[in-house]
Amino acid sequence: MKKKVPVVTVAGPEGVAQLAGLPLEATVALADLATAVKDGLLAMCADVGLMVMAQVMEDELTRRIGPKHAKLIDRTANWHGTTTGSVALGGRLLPVERPRGRTTDGTELELDSWAVFSSKDLLDQLTAERVLAGVATRRHVDVAEPLGPDIEDQAKGTGRSSVSRRWKRATEAALAELMAKDLSGLEVAVLMVDGIEVAGQCCVAALVICADGTKVPVGLWLGDTENKTVVTALLADLGARGLNTEAGVLVVIDGAKALAAGVAKVFGEKAVVQRCTLHKRRNVKGHLPAELGHKVDRRLALAFLNPDPAKGLDAAKRLAAEIKFDHPDAAASLLEGLDDMFAVRRLGVNGALATTLTTTNCIESMISVARTTMRNVKHWQGGEMKKRWLAAGMAEAQRSFRRVVGYKQMPVLIKALRRHAGVPVTPPGYDQQAA
Repeated sequence: MKKKVPVVTVAGPEGVAQLAGLPLEATVALADLATAVKDGLLAMCADVGLMVMAQVMEDELTRRIGPKHAKLIDRTANWHGTTTGSVALGGRLLPVERPRGRTTDGTELELDSWAVFSSKDLLDQLTAERVLAGVATRRHVDVAEPLGPDIEDQAKGTGRSSVSRRWKRATEAALAELMAKDLSGLEVAVLMVDGIEVAGQCCVAALVICADGTKVPVGLWLGDTENKTVVTALLADLGARGLNTEAGVLVVIDGAKALAAGVAKVFGEKAVVQRCTLHKRRNVKGHLPAELGHKVDRRLALAFLNPDPAKGLDAAKRLAAEIKFDHPDAAASLLEGLDDMFAVRRLGVNGALATTLTTTNCIESMISVARTTMRNVKHWQGGEMKKRWLAAGMAEAQRSFRRVVGYKQMPVLIKALRRHAGVPVTPPGYDQQAA
């Protein structure tokens, strides 16, 4: 036999008032909640939260200056009525009354609890998350949680201008954090640099891969093109913020000559430059007819995958010689910077990590997220706005970062880079300490 399940009904205000044995204040509160339940669970929770907030502030003021109307000889402050403020609730700003206190010399008494309740940090964060998810500033009111008609009628801060101001604050914070990040504590093994065009201007972004395989966005620089001056300024800024390349660093870039020139100028012999093999394959294929392009691309891919860098380089050169007669521009594109295509494999890195580090996919994935966040922007207002949006997109991408594929092979890369930079592979005293 099935057990009978008790049915829970929601009493109205009249029904609650008839409950015996309850104090008057509890009866009034329950009556309010009974009405809120009919508007949904969130509405009820909001009402409960507001009641708790009011009680917490009353308790703090009572604890600090004593009960209302109490005749205290050593009183240092007094109750001073109420005032109106606003709190963040469900993506809105809700006006509320709060108690006031003043010291006997007339100074306003600041409540610690009110400082917490009135903070707009969570509201700014929620606004940023919605904008990054593609919600237009004018649509935030449409995606706000239903909190009941009483709260929604009083709420403010959901207009387009209010949302835009909060979004601007959030992106300014993201940009400031990105550009002021201290890099001295990062054990950097790989630096990836790539550009993204935003409304006619080129932004150059930087991403590092640490010795444990984690990825960290570290820089952003704005210029008209991906030229040597912009790249040099970006890399110099990274060095000024503590990026240490004394033990060697692998710099992965696309085929742009400006990037390679900037790397050489700032890092010198400490850097090992690896150019993106995918960019090279696309460039060569673009110079060839469709059918021949597919064949050449397959052979070039096999050459880049060869674990022996000398054999891979030789295969690529032979391929260039074969197509040079009929397609000299394709051959020239293939030969340009060809040695840099095998830098990772010359360091002794193969397998999954080599696949990761011979392309710029890691930083392009981050840039792709940033580009997606900017898809709804129609009117750009200056370079600062572009940098703010890009910084917010890079921060959003970092939230889903995982360690790079093949990270367990990172010690092989670290040792090879140290040897290249002339730094002892085993730090002095390591063997004695281990023993």
